[in-house]
Amino acid sequence: MGNALRFLRCSEPQTTADGGAGDVALGNHGVSSATVGVSALAQHLYHFEITSQVPDGLSAHVVSSNKAQSNWYKKLSKAWRESRPPPSTPQEASTLVIHTLQRHQLADVQGLLSFYGLPIPHSLNELPSEAPPVVEGLKFELHTLPVDGKTVPDGDGVNVYVNTTDSRESSLVPHEVHVAAVERSIARSQRNYTMADTLHKQIIDAGYRVLNINNEEILARKYRIRLRGIDAPENQQPYGKEAKEELVKIVDGNCLKILVFDEDRYGRFVGDVYCNSLFVQKRMLKKGLAWHYTAYDKRTQLEKWEKDARAKRIGLWASSNPEMPWEWRKNRRENRY
Repeated sequence: MGNALRFLRCSEPQTTADGGAGDVALGNHGVSSATVGVSALAQHLYHFEITSQVPDGLSAHVVSSNKAQSNWYKKLSKAWRESRPPPSTPQEASTLVIHTLQRHQLADVQGLLSFYGLPIPHSLNELPSEAPPVVEGLKFELHTLPVDGKTVPDGDGVNVYVNTTDSRESSLVPHEVHVAAVERSIARSQRNYTMADTLHKQIIDAGYRVLNINNEEILARKYRIRLRGIDAPENQQPYGKEAKEELVKIVDGNCLKILVFDEDRYGRFVGDVYCNSLFVQKRMLKKGLAWHYTAYDKRTQLEKWEKDARAKRIGLWASSNPEMPWEWRKNRRENRY
C-alpha cells in the first residue's frame, strides 16, 4: 500500500479460517484502545487491498450491507494511501474516516468509528473540513508539548516546545545542554538554587528550557513557528488584537502537530499547524482574522476560505478597505506614517 502503510508489511494482520481479516485485538465492541484502533484500521485496509474482504464483526456495528462496507474500505484505503503523512493518532484517523465517508449514513460512520474505538465527536457536522493536501517540500514534523498561550506573539505565530526525548530531537541536543541539565538537577537536589538558575539560563540561551509538566521535569527545545500561508493583522493594526486572541484560544494548553516546510529570515520555522485535528490556518481565515499570503502560498483552498470570509464580511472584512499587513509593514519601514 505504499509508504503510508509500509510499517505494516513486517506484521500483517491475522486471518480467520475463511480468509477474512482477523479482529486484531477486537472484542465484542471493537478495540479496547483507540491507539490500537489506528493500527487495526491500517492493517485491515492493507488486508482489504489484497483480499477485498472487510473485517469480521463489522456488520454488528453498522446498518449497511457487506457490499456497502467494501465500498467504504475501497475509499478509505485510497484516502489513507494518499494522506501525507498518514494518520498516526486516534483523532487523525477519526477525521480521515469522517471526511472520506461524509456522504454516507451517519449511523454507519459512527458504527465504524466505534468498531475501531476511535473518537466520535458530539456532532459530526462540527468537525473541521479537510485541510489542503500536504504538498512536496515537507522537511520534518513536530509534536509539541502543551502550549502556553501567553507566549503567542501575534495572530500568525506561536512559540512551542518539543520534548528532547522525541526521536528526532534526541540526536540534536548539544552536549553542553545535556551536561547543564544534569548539573542543574543535582544543584536543585542540593537546594543550591542560585547555581540551578545559572545553569538554566545557559540552557535557555542555547534554545532549550526545562519545563515542569505534571510534576515531571522535561528538557525541551524551543521552536518559533510562523503559520504557513497566512498573514494576520499586526498587533497595532485593526483586528490585530482579535487575531492574536483567537490564536491563543485555539492553542492554549494544547499539544500541536506542525508540518515544517521552511525557515524564514527571522529564524522562524514555517509550517502548517494542527490542533486536535483542526487546521489552524483554516480557522484564522474563515474567522476573517487573516489574509491568504499569496506571495508565498498558492493553495487554492486557502484562497477559498478567505473569499468565504470576505463574502460574509466577518472579522477584518467588516471594514470597507482593510490594510494588508505586508503593506502596513512596508509603510512602517519607509516611515510613511
